Amino acid sequence: MRVCIVGASGKLGRYMVGHALDRGYEVVGVCRPESAGKLDDVRDRIAIVPGRTDDRTAIAQAVAGCDGVLTVLVPWGVQDYATGTAQAVLDLAEPGARLAFSCGWHISRDGKDVYSWKLKAFVAVFGALARLARFADLKDQVEACRRIFASDRRWTVVRGSNLEEGESEGLPVWSRHVGDPILASNRTRRIDFALFMVAALENDELVQEAPAIVSCRSPSALQYATPA
Repeated sequence: MRVCIVGASGKLGRYMVGHALDRGYEVVGVCRPESAGKLDDVRDRIAIVPGRTDDRTAIAQAVAGCDGVLTVLVPWGVQDYATGTAQAVLDLAEPGARLAFSCGWHISRDGKDVYSWKLKAFVAVFGALARLARFADLKDQVEACRRIFASDRRWTVVRGSNLEEGESEGLPVWSRHVGDPILASNRTRRIDFALFMVAALENDELVQEAPAIVSCRSPSALQYATPA
């Protein structure tokens, strides 16, 4: 399988590169030219396309011939960066390619998610301050996901809980709605978020789904997971 990773030099992106290489995939990474040095340890094993992730020329080059595209949706700045990134991937990826996008729990596909007051307060306060400082725009990520949800492409939007570093605990478990008991622990290792993203490319059950994930070793997952 040939896989493009859009945002390959970031923390999540680098973990996805590692998981994809472990599976024997051919990997193409897109990252800003000034961040390419973060991929020096795998430079001889992947192809690197320098460019902003919303650069349609860079995306067109990177996704050509790829069976899957993994995209980190980051709402940096106030110039619709995440929306531009998502739209470029939706428009330019190969027909039939599997597309997986990352975002946070604050994204809701159908309005049936139930959020804690702490999460709602954080999104409201951080969102306002980040936009005021022109650092980030959470509404940009909302619009990016709205466009993905409206697409007939073979997409998956992976919604991550609070992320932490550490060794892998295994493939996270998921549910369709934040607020479901299995997700109550609200924590996932970043390395495992990346693992879920990569694994989604070969899981047809996740086509046009927006799974909210949590660590498979978290208390809520251990309590509520359905036995195999």
